[in-house]
Amino acid sequence: MTLQELNKMFVIGHFQELVNEKNVNVIVKNFLSDFVDHEGPNGEPIGVEAGKARMAALGTRFPDLHVDLRDVIAEGDKVVVRGVWTGTDSKTGERMEFHGFVLWRIENGRFAERWATATEPSKMCGPDILW
Repeated sequence: MTLQELNKMFVIGHFQELVNEKNVNVIVKNFLSDFVDHEGPNGEPIGVEAGKARMAALGTRFPDLHVDLRDVIAEGDKVVVRGVWTGTDSKTGERMEFHGFVLWRIENGRFAERWATATEPSKMCGPDILW
């Protein structure tokens, strides 16, 4: 198995455990201690503990949060994923959906850096809406 294939499996497993299985502690295991998230709140980089707190808060707000990875592409020490996130807002009961891309840099089998972009969460459209 190539390094790129191993990195892809690592990223897929991370999203499955963190988001779909609701295990925020996987962040500590999968991230280097000097990990930098370049897309933190207000454009400020954040580290491991802040990322863990953000995911815990997101899981509280959207207890059924789920991500479906649509594309996973690896080259060198980087993996990019395109995902569709869905969930129900615990405050309003409304369903939401957003789409995003994440670029990860992996070093020694752990996340070193992250860059991301996402659409604004929106209410999910009913089956009568044609695109």
